[in-house]
Amino acid sequence: MSGPGVGGTGGTTAPGGLAGHLDGFVRAVRDAGIPVGITQAVDAAEILTVVDLLDREQLRHGLAAVLLRRAAQRPAYDVLFDLWWPLSDRPVVAPDDADGDVDGEPGEPGESTLDVPDGVDLAGLLRDRLAQLLLDGDPEALRRFAREAVDRLGRATPSPSGQSFFSYRVMRALSPDTLVAQLLAGLLGDGERGGLAEQVARQTVRERLAAFKSAVEAEVRRRAAAERGRDKVAKSAVRPLADQIDFLRANQADLAELRRTVAPLARRLAVRLSARRRMGREGRLDFRRTVRASLGTGGVPVVTHHRPRRVHKPELVVLCDVSGSVAGFSHFTLMLTQALREHFSGVRAFAFVDSTDEVTRFFRPGADVTDAVARIGREADVVGFDGHSDYGTAFEVFAERWPSAVGPKTSLLVLGDGRTNHRQPGLPVLADLVRRSRTAHWLNPEPHRLWGSGDSAALRYGEVVDMVECRTAAQLADFVTTL
Repeated sequence: MSGPGVGGTGGTTAPGGLAGHLDGFVRAVRDAGIPVGITQAVDAAEILTVVDLLDREQLRHGLAAVLLRRAAQRPAYDVLFDLWWPLSDRPVVAPDDADGDVDGEPGEPGESTLDVPDGVDLAGLLRDRLAQLLLDGDPEALRRFAREAVDRLGRATPSPSGQSFFSYRVMRALSPDTLVAQLLAGLLGDGERGGLAEQVARQTVRERLAAFKSAVEAEVRRRAAAERGRDKVAKSAVRPLADQIDFLRANQADLAELRRTVAPLARRLAVRLSARRRMGREGRLDFRRTVRASLGTGGVPVVTHHRPRRVHKPELVVLCDVSGSVAGFSHFTLMLTQALREHFSGVRAFAFVDSTDEVTRFFRPGADVTDAVARIGREADVVGFDGHSDYGTAFEVFAERWPSAVGPKTSLLVLGDGRTNHRQPGLPVLADLVRRSRTAHWLNPEPHRLWGSGDSAALRYGEVVDMVECRTAAQLADFVTTL
C-alpha cells in the first residue's frame, strides 16, 4: 500500500507507516494552533478507512471535516496537508528514507519534457505556455506546469546545504499578473466588453492566477521539505491564525481578518454577562413574605423569600492609547468597543496620546469602524504638545474634564503599552479612577517580559490596576470572559 504519499503523492512506506504518518500530520496541525483533541485524532484515523486513498482531494476534505472547526483554520491546514501529502508526478521520498535525488534523474517521470532549442528565451516560452494553460483552466495541467516552472526558473545558486528554490524567482520571470489583458481577450473573444460577462471573466482570471501562485508556492515548500524536513518547513510556511497574530505586528491584511473576530468576541462577552445576571445572588430578604410562608410550617422559615434583584446593564469606559507604537492594538480594541455598545447601557470611549479626548461620537451605530479610527487621528484632540505618549498628562486631563465618567457602576478599561517616554506616570490619578470604578483592568499588548524595561511603567501601573498581557485576539477572548 502507498503510505504518506497516497495516489503517488509522496514517499512509499509499509502499511503500518501510514498511521505514524497521520499522527505526525495531526501533531503538525495542533502545533499550528488548531485545537485537535484525541477524539478528532481517532476520527482522522477512521477517515483513512472510508475514503479513497488514491483520491488526494477526497482525503484532504475528509481529514478537514474532522480536524477543523472554523473556516479561518483552512489555509493553515491546506499548507500542512500539501507538506504531508504532497502532489507530484513522481513520489517524493521523505528525507530520512531518501537514497537519491528527490527530483529524479534524467529520464525519470520527474524530469521536464519541454524541449527548448538553443537561443530561445526559456522564460518567454514558459510564459506563453502559462497563458494557454490559464485560458484552458485545467487545474491538473496548471499544477504540473508549476512544478516545471519551479524546476527551471526557481533554482538559486547551489549552497553547501543543498539546492534552494524560491517562488519569487518564478513569479519575477513569468510575471503572470501582466497576462490579465491577454486572458480577458481570450475568454471574452469578440464579445462586448463591460457588464456581467466581463466581471465573470475577470473573476475567473483572478481565481486561476491565484491557483497558479498557490501551486508554485506548494511546489517550493514540497522541495524544501524534501531537503530540510517537513517539520522545519512547517514552522516557517504556516501563517499564524488570525486570533494568534500579534497586534503590534499586524498589517492591514491582518487587521481586516481580525475584524471578523470582533462580533464573536462581543457575543461571547454578552453571553457571559447574561449568565452572570441570571446566576447572580437574589435580592434582599423579604421579611414579611418569609414570615407568612413560615406559618404553614409551624413558624419555621423553611423557605425564604427575597425581593427582586435590580439588574442593570454595566457601563463601560474605554481609555485607549492611540499613539503610533500601539496602532494595531488600539485599532482592534476600538472595533471591539463599538461591537460592545449594544451589550452595555453606556459605552464611552476616550483616546489619548499626550492629551485626552472623548471619541464616542465617532462610534455611532452603523458607523464604519475603519473610517471612525481614521477620523480619530484627524479630528480628535489627542495631541497637546509633541505627539509622544504622556500617560500622566492624559490621565489628568481625563479626570479634570470628565470627573463623573467613572462611577460605582462603571467598568474601566485602559488600553496601552504603559511606555511613558520617561514622563510622570500619573499613578495617583489612575489609583483614584480605579478606586471609584466597579472594576478596572489594563490590557497591555507587550509581552510580560518587557514590562518595566526602558521607559515602561507597566509594573508600577500593575500595582494599582489589574494589568493583563493581551497581545493576540486569543488572549483578548480569554480576557473578555472575566469582565
